[in-house]
Amino acid sequence: MRLLADLQPRRGPRVVLMRVRVRRVDGRSNAFAQRLFDGLPARYDLLAEVLSFGQNRRWRRAMVDAVVATDRLDRVLDVASGTAGVALMLSARTTARVTGLDLTEQMLRTGRDRVRRHGAEDRVDLVGGRAEELPFADATFDALTFTYLLRYVDDPAATLRELTRVLRPGGVMASLEFAVPSAPWWHGAWLAYTRLGLPLAGAATGGRAWYDVGRFLGPSISEHYRRYPVGWTVDAWRQAGLEDVRVRRMSLGGGLVMQGRKAAGAR
Repeated sequence: MRLLADLQPRRGPRVVLMRVRVRRVDGRSNAFAQRLFDGLPARYDLLAEVLSFGQNRRWRRAMVDAVVATDRLDRVLDVASGTAGVALMLSARTTARVTGLDLTEQMLRTGRDRVRRHGAEDRVDLVGGRAEELPFADATFDALTFTYLLRYVDDPAATLRELTRVLRPGGVMASLEFAVPSAPWWHGAWLAYTRLGLPLAGAATGGRAWYDVGRFLGPSISEHYRRYPVGWTVDAWRQAGLEDVRVRRMSLGGGLVMQGRKAAGAR
């Protein structure tokens, strides 16, 4: 499968694009993510808003806020970029050159069309690749974002180390993930919505593909936090070389925005 662009060193304002191969992967979580998202890109952003009760954009904005506050911001990487929604948000709110990386070919094709419609081809590059094996040199980026990623990798701690590797010392990393509300009354409502409401909403607005996503999402989130509680994730960020790690629970705990800064001596 040939797709889109690889990021190359630039000496001027022109963009150098090379075709790259997005290969099918053997990792269980990666392969599942490819199957799950291959059929979703056409209405992904609209349905993401519907299925999150309109909170997805607000959560994304909070994540981008952490990046916008960075002192030096020339190059930004957005991992699990999907249809380039966050990449475009970053390009609109900063003067940085933004690279979006995603595993799924169809998502990136839709993202490429969105970038073109926004007239952002000279600011946003899209790259096929895996978060666990980023095709970039150490300390390439001034900031990095990732969205709804850690449930789709086999080893979240190793993935965080790889993300930190391409971030320059002092650079900011910020993330957005779904979360499980802790308040008993809201947790019960969340369980009912994610087990019943999400599949029905997905089917009504996006057909069978989004029914499957809705049916998968709630149990997937619950299982992830049983294995990797928020406290574990905070420790994993720190062990990866990030400091000043902050956690912001949003929408009564349904969304989780995190940020941290790469320590000066971190690799």
